[in-house]
Amino acid sequence: MRRLFRDADFILGKDVKDFEQAFARYLGASFAIGVNSGTDALFLGLRALGVGPGDEVIVPVYTYIASAYAVSYTGARPVFVDIEPGTYTLDPGRVRRAVTRRTRVLMPVHLYGQCADMPAIRRLARRQGLGIIEDAAQAHGASFRDRKAGAWGDCAAFSFYPTKNLGGVGDGGAVVTSDKKIAARLLKLRDYGRTARYEHDALGYNSRLDSIQALFLSEKLKRLDRWNRSRRRIAAFYRRLLKGVAGIELPAEVRSGYHVYHIFAVRVKRRDRILQGLKKAGIGAIVHYPVPLHLQRVYRDLGYHRGDFPVAEEAAKEILCLPIHPHMTDNQTRAVVHTLKRLVKE
Repeated sequence: MRRLFRDADFILGKDVKDFEQAFARYLGASFAIGVNSGTDALFLGLRALGVGPGDEVIVPVYTYIASAYAVSYTGARPVFVDIEPGTYTLDPGRVRRAVTRRTRVLMPVHLYGQCADMPAIRRLARRQGLGIIEDAAQAHGASFRDRKAGAWGDCAAFSFYPTKNLGGVGDGGAVVTSDKKIAARLLKLRDYGRTARYEHDALGYNSRLDSIQALFLSEKLKRLDRWNRSRRRIAAFYRRLLKGVAGIELPAEVRSGYHVYHIFAVRVKRRDRILQGLKKAGIGAIVHYPVPLHLQRVYRDLGYHRGDFPVAEEAAKEILCLPIHPHMTDNQTRAVVHTLKRLVKE
């Protein structure tokens, strides 16, 4: 930090380039382009894929609203699709039925740190001539069949919000791709569409990763695999302690995937009462996401109704996210489980 402040190399400097190269290498991709947030990473990735007014982008209905907002910002229409009941990721079978002649891109979301079924989604995209942008905001280091999240689609969006597995000290994001043309478009889009100083040949934006974020992210990237292993160990401990407990459904883990447990999400009945009990006991549980996208007021003009996406709607009522982070102790995990079991029994 002293060196950074001395050099005053704050915007698109050496630290940004170093981090972009290291992150692309880590994911097995050719390019990483740092931007100012995960939402911008999605939006600029869609723009680089040519998405605009009149197009449709398929989005899972159970995810953070930024996934859909990024589509709306381009002028395209988000088309919601239900999720798989075990993994809470985009259901490829339902995607097939949602494709129309206006569909341009598929947006699988690697929710809670687990990859969507990317081989099935890729096969479908190829058959239909569609693009893929992965929403990998929660999946730094996750993989499916030994290929990392972010290396499956035409491009992928990552968030470096401080709570992520790889988080900065403020907002930040990156778009990852192995396509030279997409990378070239993204470099323009993030920096006012310029080709040289005061020369611009495309409508661009001010969306750049700050050097101070890149500096911290480079240091944390060296520790990411170790921290993810720690998350997986804690998740396995949760599973051992909660296995067979009546009234608690554990998250599914795909055998051919590597789940990095950004979130450890169980399912319980009377979720909100149990959540209140956990909070009273000083346990920082939380809910992701209580209102599926099709029931958000901002999207009522799309014409969806309650009951359209039953898997997501049931999950939204029952999902409870237990505390998990790399430095959590076994005693802390035991305390969470002890309180949760008592509340469920009551």
